Amino acid sequence: MPNYRRAWHPGGTYFFTVNTLRRRGCTLLTDHIDSLRAAVRTVRRVHPFRIHGWVVLPDHLHAVIELPPGDADFAARWRLIKAGFSKRLPPIERRSAVRVARGERGIWQRRFWEHLIRDERDFAAHMDYVHFNPVKHGHVARVADWPYSTFHALVAKGIYPADWAGSMAADGVRCPD
Repeated sequence: MPNYRRAWHPGGTYFFTVNTLRRRGCTLLTDHIDSLRAAVRTVRRVHPFRIHGWVVLPDHLHAVIELPPGDADFAARWRLIKAGFSKRLPPIERRSAVRVARGERGIWQRRFWEHLIRDERDFAAHMDYVHFNPVKHGHVARVADWPYSTFHALVAKGIYPADWAGSMAADGVRCPD
């Protein structure tokens, strides 16, 4: 098994990608968005973190979050969010013999991708990536058309203009620089 190195930085700001186990044709996260939101709220009450940016797509999500000073345990937060979401769904998914033996659900990939944000430029690039992702994957032609994103709240705060990234064709789109 690989030895993944994690960047444990107390009070750090991180970018995350978290995937469902079966991505092709999966709409689990958007179909059960209220359950995901409830799981996140529950975890934030016990293990606080600040959400800078978040987007939920049908089969994965991206987030930019900041941990409290002195706290570097993002892994516990993701474990609890995944478990809390999973417990809210009926156990109808297919599971491998290994997952059954371990008592695991067949909803999430075991791991996640994390990146410690280094500076303001890195932060801005990852925030843009988060919010442009539904366009990149062809779900919408405009960032503002995707409902499962912090983009709308950031527009209301004046951080992004409502027409940010313009209107683009849903195929062949590249992320803005």
